[in-house]
Amino acid sequence: MAASSVKILLIEDSLAEARLLQEVLKESRFKQFSLVHVKRLREAINQLNHDDFDVILLDLTLPDSVGLASLAPLIEKAPSLPIVVLTNLNDEELAMEAVRQGAQDYLVKRHVNGEVLGRSLRYAIERKQALEALRVVNETLEIRVQERTAELVKAKEINQLKSEFVSMLSHDFRNPLTTILLSTGFLQSHDEQLTKETKTTHFQLMRSAIKSLDQLLNEVLLIGKADAGKLRYQPAPLALEAFCGKLIAELQLSTKEKHHLIFTRHGELGEALWDESLLRHILGNLLTNAIKYSPEGGTVQFELIAQEDSVLFQIQDQGIGIPPEEQKRLFQPFHRASNVDRIPGNGLGLAIVKKCVEAHEGQISVQSHVGVGTKFMVTLPLIKV
Repeated sequence: MAASSVKILLIEDSLAEARLLQEVLKESRFKQFSLVHVKRLREAINQLNHDDFDVILLDLTLPDSVGLASLAPLIEKAPSLPIVVLTNLNDEELAMEAVRQGAQDYLVKRHVNGEVLGRSLRYAIERKQALEALRVVNETLEIRVQERTAELVKAKEINQLKSEFVSMLSHDFRNPLTTILLSTGFLQSHDEQLTKETKTTHFQLMRSAIKSLDQLLNEVLLIGKADAGKLRYQPAPLALEAFCGKLIAELQLSTKEKHHLIFTRHGELGEALWDESLLRHILGNLLTNAIKYSPEGGTVQFELIAQEDSVLFQIQDQGIGIPPEEQKRLFQPFHRASNVDRIPGNGLGLAIVKKCVEAHEGQISVQSHVGVGTKFMVTLPLIKV
């Protein structure tokens, strides 16, 4: 430090004492130094806005600030800059309080000489540098502790989700497997006594159970692929309105006359690129849910709204609705609302929808009221050909 060039900001209203301090500095161990002298706290703050300093020498009695009131603005303006306060003999107690509040040292003006001043400034700079280094280390450690804590919390949540996932998956696999096991056992044990119609019924039950297992496996694999970052958005030219119309026609055929599906388009749809597979997962699941959770004879409205840079899909039903307290967990795998009663489902549909919307870099939201119905809104970016 002795051979270094030190830049000092002196805040002293007395020109005579400022000159004296400058002469004393020449006698100190600071062979290379520069001194900027200001008479007021306001001037010092302004100086700190434009220049960098190594240390501040602060007189505690200034025309625009007295005592400890001078210290706080300087610390706030330059928290990493060491401050050495200057005081008269009768201000020593005040100076010690200034040190307790953030100054690095204090000097009694009448006792100042080259050796005392040089040592005080040097130690002040070194102590402040050590404190700053310690502060950085503490902040780094605190950030690491917070990150580690977040990792542990996340790991705990993941383990809990895995446990729930395995439990629910086991349950959802068990039902169709039980159906297959019972039907095959029944057919094997009573083959000669069974009529053709009874055998056909059991074969249909097994086919339905196998179809359910296949669908469940595909959905679980899709969720896993999305979680692993492997669910890709692969856009290609697609006539969106025709695609939506065909999807509605397929669902209307499967529901027969139990529900009324109404499809409307608003705005002009030009040629654009879409991922047909992702769209089918998104719209198919939302429309199927709207039908599933609506009473017979209910109406499901499907709106396709063309916007400048995106397309909005709105699907609204007149079904049982979703309780408000459960809407936050709506897109978690295997989560099903408490009011679904015995309506079949595995709770993966909306989780898949969410993953596909995210892969599409879109957004999904929901409005729902119990006993009134639910409306899902999906906004997907428009990529023009």
